[in-house]
Amino acid sequence: MLAPAARKRQESPTGAGRRRFVFLLLDRFTMLSFAGAIEPLRIANRVIGHEAYTWVLAGEGGVTSTCSNGASFRLDIGLDEIEREDTVLVCGGIDVQQATTKPVLNWLRREARRGVNIGGLCTGAYTLAKAGLLDGKRATIHWENQDSFLEEFEDVKLTKSVFVVDGNRMSTAGGTASIDLMLKIIAQDHGEDIANTVADTLIYTSIRTDQDIQRLSIPTRIGVRHPKLGQVIQMMEANIEDPISPAELATHVGMSTRQLERLFRRYLSRSPKRYYMELRLQKARNLLMQTDMSVINVALACGFASPSHFSKCYRAHYQTTPYRERGSHGTPSIATPRLSF
Repeated sequence: MLAPAARKRQESPTGAGRRRFVFLLLDRFTMLSFAGAIEPLRIANRVIGHEAYTWVLAGEGGVTSTCSNGASFRLDIGLDEIEREDTVLVCGGIDVQQATTKPVLNWLRREARRGVNIGGLCTGAYTLAKAGLLDGKRATIHWENQDSFLEEFEDVKLTKSVFVVDGNRMSTAGGTASIDLMLKIIAQDHGEDIANTVADTLIYTSIRTDQDIQRLSIPTRIGVRHPKLGQVIQMMEANIEDPISPAELATHVGMSTRQLERLFRRYLSRSPKRYYMELRLQKARNLLMQTDMSVINVALACGFASPSHFSKCYRAHYQTTPYRERGSHGTPSIATPRLSF
């Protein structure tokens, strides 16, 4: 990377003035999402040649905030009143329900009433939704948190996009999605050339838009590129609450049930019925750990006709009962997913 003096400065074609971001660091926030948002701003300043972006770190108490990997950050401000022209980015992470305190919610609602632009990074979208700031708006959150989010916030138009900008509300799916959002903002403020130079400096070779979905394609995820297998799995994932029989699945893709069985055995080493069951149980586990839904309602949401059948299947797969699973994790919360960054 070139030293600042050696880097060629680029003029901002829009003539945008200085813009300040307020990063609200919730307890146990995710570092990667935070870094993915703040670093493009720092690099944009170097590319442009002046301090086009500034930022402050805020948090409840105004002293320090600790992220999920244990690193602590000194805060600049507490939950103080900010400028209307500021942009707030709520950085969420592990146990976001516990981190979403009444003072945080009251602060966000107050600033929203004053017209401040507000976004949520990683599970920060949960905090925005809890404050009522996403009602009637499009939003996104990491794919492992989507089931529980949908159950709690029916008035939010949840998408599977990498990031979403809807008016003065923003949200990202976590991980490197923060980079894509910030590149979009930089492009709007200072032009595509500046944003592309920032991406090059980050060695970020594939800039995503809000039209890109966050999960890998089914063939990539399962490591198999068989069109009919992909179609069947897509149907399974879209019909968890009301499972489709193997015979119906086979008919839909123009196969016999026996051919479908052979296809799953060959590529996934399990029957279609077993694979479908694993998908349903995975969703059930997410709901048990991330919501306060009753075990009965979790069972129904995942296509089980009775709690006893659900409990039997759950125990066979996870070696524990749904009740013990929930009890071992204490108060249900939206946790940072295993694969979330």
